[in-house]
Amino acid sequence: MKKRYIAGTIALLLALTVYTERGAIMLKILPGALDNRMSGQPLAKLPDGLHISLCGAGGPMPSNNRSGPCVAVMAGEQLFIVDAGTNGARNLGSMGINQGDIEALFLTHFHSDHIDGLGEMAMLRWVTGNHSNPLPVYGPEGVADVVAGFNQAYARDSVHRTDHHGAAVVPPSGTGMSAVSFALPEAGESLTVYANDNLQIEMISANHFPITPAVAYKFTYKDRSLLISGDTVKSPAIEKHSAGIDLLVHEALSTKLVTLMAESAARSDNPMRAKIFNDVHDYHTTPVEAAEIARDADVGHLVYYHVVPPLIAPGMEAIWLEGVDGVFSDFTVGEDGTSVSLPANSSEIIHYSTL
Repeated sequence: MKKRYIAGTIALLLALTVYTERGAIMLKILPGALDNRMSGQPLAKLPDGLHISLCGAGGPMPSNNRSGPCVAVMAGEQLFIVDAGTNGARNLGSMGINQGDIEALFLTHFHSDHIDGLGEMAMLRWVTGNHSNPLPVYGPEGVADVVAGFNQAYARDSVHRTDHHGAAVVPPSGTGMSAVSFALPEAGESLTVYANDNLQIEMISANHFPITPAVAYKFTYKDRSLLISGDTVKSPAIEKHSAGIDLLVHEALSTKLVTLMAESAARSDNPMRAKIFNDVHDYHTTPVEAAEIARDADVGHLVYYHVVPPLIAPGMEAIWLEGVDGVFSDFTVGEDGTSVSLPANSSEIIHYSTL
């Protein structure tokens, strides 16, 4: 009993010492941790291949673990971003991915939740990468207007940063974005919008009517491939171009859950919100429909993103996934940080989280 008392007293004293000296202890630990963080090169540590990390797995509604739509795609040593929803740029930093490494950004369409983080994404890429050229932003017709608006909004910020840090650190020529616009491909067809060495990126028309244009992107690097749907209803074109791919990253909305939200809004005497919730049913894909695409296209793995509505309470994910297991079982419901690696010269599909 006495030995236990002494041991307990010692443990308590140690705990009190650690607590009272926590600031000094942290100052000893922090430099090494910062060095590891600053010198980290996650792209260099990945095996050669095709990889994705969700820098935003949600839609326009607030969610603690699913930010606005944003997908980081790593092909070999190249980093690309598809869409730039809220918090996407900051999530990249939290995942250890240097925004300065971004080679180009691709927009699927121009809904606010897919573009509202563009300005911050371009700014962080500029100041962390010492770039002398603006961030190329690829997209369907209309992308030039979006880019011009953000460039104007960030013009003063750019001047301030160069005045403060100097042109050698943040070259004025590298601020902002430059638009690369493409006409939509013919229905059911694809259009190559970016290619180099072993990489090909294709644009495919999606169906997000009445929102037009809207596109999906297919990435092929060496012998691995993936497709990111953007916002769309169940689309024969997306199914066609998903045939045999390793990874399908597809949006999904639960009509059952969104209907419950519409009914609640109506009971709360909020007819405008009720109408919006009822309207969104007709231009998205349900989880079961996305699973049907994955099954019929013989996809290796399905990652759900643009998860609507937010799954904020226990049991909601089970409702959201009703019927999916009976259609296609190899899936992941994405969260911020959900990541998948497709090593080259392999059929392996590796799942992990970077947050």
